Amino acid sequence: MLDKSIRYKQKLPSKIHFQVISRLKKTISTTKGYWNIIINIKHPAVKGRESEVKETLTSPEQIRQNNKNKKIYLFYKKYSKRYLCVIVRHLNGNGFIITVYFTNKIKEGKQIWQEK
Repeated sequence: MLDKSIRYKQKLPSKIHFQVISRLKKTISTTKGYWNIIINIKHPAVKGRESEVKETLTSPEQIRQNNKNKKIYLFYKKYSKRYLCVIVRHLNGNGFIITVYFTNKIKEGKQIWQEK
């Protein structure tokens, strides 16, 4: 595993791996380099789950806004017994993925949107 101080200082390739228009009508993207950090270092359980990540962003069951940073949103969709959580940051009208992981429960935060 890479030392944190090294891996985050590395210049990541800027080629877009995927992008979607989220339920909040923002273009959300991630680069190939950053996606590789997510799936290989941060949360290997989401490896091969790009389609579920896209679906969670476009058709979530719930969206919450972070209590401390109003530019950070958490998109949730249940798959089997766990929720996939995609955390994004909105910046300059669009957004980017911060991280993606599976969780057993929805975290605190202001509810922005919920599936009916």
